[in-house]
Amino acid sequence: MNLSARLSALAGASALVLGAFAGAVPANAAPASPAAPAAVTPPDISVTNVKQHLADLQSIANANGGNRAHGRTGYKASIDFVKAKLDAAGYTTALQQFSYNGSTGYNLIADWPGGDPNQVVMSGSHLDSVTSGPGINDNGSGSAAILENALAVSRAQLQPTKHLRFAWWGAEELGLVGSKYYVNNTPSTERAKIKAYLNFDMIGSPNPGYFVYDDDPTIEQTFKTYYAGIGIPTEIETEGDGRSDHAPFKNVGVPVGGLFSGADYTKTSAQAQKWGGTAGQAFDRCYHSSCDTSANINDTALDRNSDAIAYAIWNLSSGSTTPPPTGTVFENTADVSIPDAGAAVTSSVTVSGVSGNAPSNLAVGVDIVHTWIGDLVVDLIAPDGSVYNLHNRTGSSTDNINQTYTVNASSEVANGVWKLRVQDKASADTGYINSFKLTFP
Repeated sequence: MNLSARLSALAGASALVLGAFAGAVPANAAPASPAAPAAVTPPDISVTNVKQHLADLQSIANANGGNRAHGRTGYKASIDFVKAKLDAAGYTTALQQFSYNGSTGYNLIADWPGGDPNQVVMSGSHLDSVTSGPGINDNGSGSAAILENALAVSRAQLQPTKHLRFAWWGAEELGLVGSKYYVNNTPSTERAKIKAYLNFDMIGSPNPGYFVYDDDPTIEQTFKTYYAGIGIPTEIETEGDGRSDHAPFKNVGVPVGGLFSGADYTKTSAQAQKWGGTAGQAFDRCYHSSCDTSANINDTALDRNSDAIAYAIWNLSSGSTTPPPTGTVFENTADVSIPDAGAAVTSSVTVSGVSGNAPSNLAVGVDIVHTWIGDLVVDLIAPDGSVYNLHNRTGSSTDNINQTYTVNASSEVANGVWKLRVQDKASADTGYINSFKLTFP
């Protein structure tokens, strides 16, 4: 959140307002009850994965003078890190360059294939920190959460009705420079296609509140519906012009909304009573300070807000997914680095609650990011140590393995620890296991 940003929260709950992007609800409309659940349930966003992204951003700051600020090497390394993840996941990415204070800045724009290009649902966050610290809550938290949401879209192969776009802004801390540049350099005909811009700036504050932007009624109600569904009260965050990256969009008539967990204002006794935490203490005591590190995060707030983002993306884009194999799925989405010409590594899932033996058509989902799959040997290891080869150095210079293999595992007891084993047998190319899953029919 930029230097002028400050919390202005209303103590009382606001009236619930429903409306479509195309029009307003009459002033005398009765308060609406929470909307019915969407036909497509969004995935549970792994807070472990989000925190790994934050750990990576912390490492980048550590290696680059302790910050990720505009014009510093830490910012460019941060944008390159996010871009690589999205490129591997099938996004069309673009770096938008701008100049400010004599330094080159960057916005990263990522588009998911498909959806109506005339109806865009866009999610964004600023990726830069202040110079005084690594900026892990402000705003690694928002950046990591929408990154993991974007990767979840890819894993689900979401086919939304509307087009999905994600953005990571530069130089927000210097006055919303990156987002203003994007808005000002996007033709008005293209801006008109953006039907929702969702902004996420500080969503893991250590003494958190649960604030929803009071802007577009439909977006606001979407977030409120999610939080009502998990029994968490919210308050309105009345963001004024110029506070965060939604402001340039709002100023040109784009419907906007977002979430916020609080900055340097003090949590009241009433807020502590309903949300927990410490009254009389700032929502984030490390706001714009050197202590805004990976230790400056409330995991529960980060988890809830990450899931709320997924709920909004899935519902506002009216998404539907490619039907996965039916059955019970056991999945590990933690990244495992594959050393170049090194020892084998494994990703494991523990199967439980399945009676008898594994099926003759066990579906083995493999998602490996690698720049030369001809180097790789990939095996499925059953609980008793039996080896089923899936991939043996084929594909030459092809990038990535994203495939579901069918294995006759009927001789194996289903329950137990199954492993995906991957070994790079040649030099010069690297990668990682992105996910591994077993689907039992």
